[in-house]
Amino acid sequence: MAEKRKANHMREYVDGNTVRKLRPDQEPDGKREKKVRKKVDYTVRRNQDKALQMNLPYLLMLTVAAVCTLCLCVNYLKVQSSITTRMHNIEQYEKDLEALKSENDALETSINAYVDLDYVYEVATKDLGMVYANKDQVIMYNKTESEYVRQYDDIPKY
Repeated sequence: MAEKRKANHMREYVDGNTVRKLRPDQEPDGKREKKVRKKVDYTVRRNQDKALQMNLPYLLMLTVAAVCTLCLCVNYLKVQSSITTRMHNIEQYEKDLEALKSENDALETSINAYVDLDYVYEVATKDLGMVYANKDQVIMYNKTESEYVRQYDDIPKY
């Protein structure tokens, strides 16, 4: 009898104002497996019912949505490819522009080096008879409108 009391004491009942219940962590494994199976069976059955509800209008709508999404993706890829191609073209044009600028600068430098100012002065004074202007040949005047000069205005006489 003492052993029986000891065995009952080790089961650890949860006492309440109703029937005594075992703790949930001490349920037999068979009951827990049945609950899990029932839950899985219910989920599978519910998914099967949903699959059967896919009627023709729903399927058509889903197909149209998939085709629209595919078209949008293809269009996006075309636009992206076009942008990439244009960026490569711009880079190539920039390289060409830099090459032309450097070639232009080199030609300008060679032209400036080719012109000898001493030679120009010598030809102008000796061969062509040119001379510098004297002080009395240079006339300075003040114009009231300093922003621009009219092409056909008369130069004031002193």
